[in-house]
Amino acid sequence: MKKNILFILLLFTSMATFAGNDYAKYYQGLPKPMPTVVAPTIPDNNVSIIECGGIGDGITMNTIAFQKAISKLSKLGGGHLNVPAGIYLTGLISLKDNIDLHIERNAMILLSPDKKDHFKTEDGATDNKPTPGINASNRKNISITGEGTIDGNGKWWRAVKRSKVSDAEWNQFKLMGGTISSNGELWYPYNLKNFDNIANSAEAQENMRTHLIRFTSCENVLIQGVTIQNSPKFHIVPQRCNNVIIDGVTVRCPWNAQNGDGIDVGNCSNVLIINNTIDAGDDGICMKGGAGKSGLEYGPCENINIQDNKVYHAHGGFVIGSEFSGGMKNIFVNNNTFSGTDTGLRFKSSIGRGGTTESINISNIYMNDIKDDAIVFETTYFDNHVGAKKQGMATAMDFVPNFKDIHISNVICRDARNGITAHGEKGMIHDITIANSTIFYSNKAKDIDADCDIKLVNVKLVTYPAR
Repeated sequence: MKKNILFILLLFTSMATFAGNDYAKYYQGLPKPMPTVVAPTIPDNNVSIIECGGIGDGITMNTIAFQKAISKLSKLGGGHLNVPAGIYLTGLISLKDNIDLHIERNAMILLSPDKKDHFKTEDGATDNKPTPGINASNRKNISITGEGTIDGNGKWWRAVKRSKVSDAEWNQFKLMGGTISSNGELWYPYNLKNFDNIANSAEAQENMRTHLIRFTSCENVLIQGVTIQNSPKFHIVPQRCNNVIIDGVTVRCPWNAQNGDGIDVGNCSNVLIINNTIDAGDDGICMKGGAGKSGLEYGPCENINIQDNKVYHAHGGFVIGSEFSGGMKNIFVNNNTFSGTDTGLRFKSSIGRGGTTESINISNIYMNDIKDDAIVFETTYFDNHVGAKKQGMATAMDFVPNFKDIHISNVICRDARNGITAHGEKGMIHDITIANSTIFYSNKAKDIDADCDIKLVNVKLVTYPAR
């Protein structure tokens, strides 16, 4: 009997969750209840990347070492893959069930600048497009933790707009080789001096840029403590996942990084985003729900809890859209600071990409130095990425944006160009309340179309006194 009890205790202690995280406190007093997230359970096995052949000299490729370490842990039922101080150059890292990628202080995982290292090969066949650097699909209990850094080496992937860089920066890009567009407005990392192309044109290669971290259809996910920077495209992308925690992460990339979103949550349920610091080239914390029929099939972003984050440069601090055909349900955004973003609270979409919002509650938002609008609703959004061609007016009225049941309160904003902006036809923006807020603007207090139903209650829109 004693042996059985001892065995049960050992079994219990060998399966360790991430202790010391009181996530339940973020679910007290919500406007609408949502399930409390739970950190993934990771077995108490430890494997160092070093013992699997890893070398952190910034030169040696560690792709195989990561594969060996993950395989070794997987055979043990899971555990912690420890990455000690050093710079570990690598290709793809694909996580499996019950595995924690733990990156210690002064350790950096640096994604290879050679785009050919980012293609999956299975059974002798190679995918026809790159895979996100750190990825997982249909996995349970996975995490990335620690105080180290993941760097996506994005400068070798991203096109650069001449208008967004200085002369000195432009010349630095040209030293890498590359290709300048015929009108001189774009530099592409195509025909580089030291690396081969992966497509037959600069434009085609631009369309092959991929994300840094993407988890698809996974359950019980934690990303905690690490710094994630310089993605080729978006930085953290959970898609169709359930029970996700992003806690205490720093996301950073150049302000002018094309599509350099910080955290993009797509069609996920039960997500907690807390204590993060984001300085991004595009949207900061963004909710996406797919475009058209596929978005509808994948379902809504639902039960999303976003608190105690700071967003510095970004196109928007908190964003819904542009695609959200699957819908947005029960999202709570509270106690966040946006400092230096282009817009603060941003709701963007267009016909063919829209869906319906339901029970969106936003409170205690503190903003300053907002380049454009403190709060903006836009229903004719155009994704102006490199090479994009503006489309004509939509003819089919399918997947129309339906921004409704959105309640914003206790916003303090100092120095926005415009206070509140809303553009949309009747039925696209309605049943919106903004209450108990103060916005200091320099250009225009309000620019709200007549067909937009936005109720302002005790909202102060203040500007400089007339002189």
